[in-house]
Amino acid sequence: MKAVIYTAPGEVSTTTAVTPSLGAGDVLIKVLSNTICGTDLRIAKGLKRKGVIAPRILGHEVAGVIEHVGSEVSDYQPGQQVGMCPTYSCGTCRECERGRTHLCSNALVLGHQSDGGLAEYILVPALGVTQGVIVAHSGTHAPEVISLAEPLSCVIHGQSFLSITPGDVVTVIGGGAIGLMHAQVAKLAGASTVILSEPVEFRRTLASEFGADITVNPEVEDLDAIVREHSNGAGSDVVIVCIGVPALVNVAFSIAANRGRVSLFAGFPADEASAIDANLVHYRELSVVGSSNSTVPDYHQAIDLIDSGKIPCHKLITHRFGLDDYALAVDTIPQPHALKVAILPHGE
Repeated sequence: MKAVIYTAPGEVSTTTAVTPSLGAGDVLIKVLSNTICGTDLRIAKGLKRKGVIAPRILGHEVAGVIEHVGSEVSDYQPGQQVGMCPTYSCGTCRECERGRTHLCSNALVLGHQSDGGLAEYILVPALGVTQGVIVAHSGTHAPEVISLAEPLSCVIHGQSFLSITPGDVVTVIGGGAIGLMHAQVAKLAGASTVILSEPVEFRRTLASEFGADITVNPEVEDLDAIVREHSNGAGSDVVIVCIGVPALVNVAFSIAANRGRVSLFAGFPADEASAIDANLVHYRELSVVGSSNSTVPDYHQAIDLIDSGKIPCHKLITHRFGLDDYALAVDTIPQPHALKVAILPHGE
């Protein structure tokens, strides 16, 4: 089969790989779509190395159809349309025992320690099958839309710390696919006003279809003043940082209301620290949280939201490529006109 394989930092190519062999407890999925995220981009460019064990098939935003099931598998059948939660947890470490399987000390993550979805087929081992990482869906959406259940599950997980309630003012910093999802999920949670800060015009325009009431171009507008204007001077009850720029941490603190909740949702550069104004946290009694990965229940919620049509994820897919065009797809991701880029291993 064809696959996108990481062999060393910055060395990624489409090549031939052996189609996985099916064990008694395994499931073989024909991959119909794998969307590419910022993590994949950093791996492809050699910027992310930690935890990526070469050689490795990349990709973790997977959607497909079950091709074969092992002789001991009873919960799945060939022909089912499915998505995948991308983490296999050990079940026995401290984190797993406390129900935090997404933080498993021995986790095997697709595209990192386990082969991912940028291939014609992906094998889900018995460990993942028994943990329920394969999630069936209605089949009414294109595979590339189902691929977005993975980043959406991370958004759902991230907002579980924020307790967004009716009447809250929520500010999202960053209007890429993740920021747009955050805006919509916040609105569905009952936020009265959702403000989205994003310099790219086409993303600001799209934001109105993803729950944003107000959009701000931070390059020419005063975000703090606009937040104060729409919060009766109080500031934002919730601030979600969706861009990994260290300077934005203090921006988030500065626009937060007293007892505001700030989510540092984005991943930040490992070699670049944020200079934090601790007094903003101290005197405003801010709660600052991080968020990493998601759980199988989060993934189920994401599939349910997509199936319900409450989040127009299809509007986030801006480009589609085949496996042979992976390098072009990676070059497309940073472009302002791109949101989510999908690889379709078997064509459209």
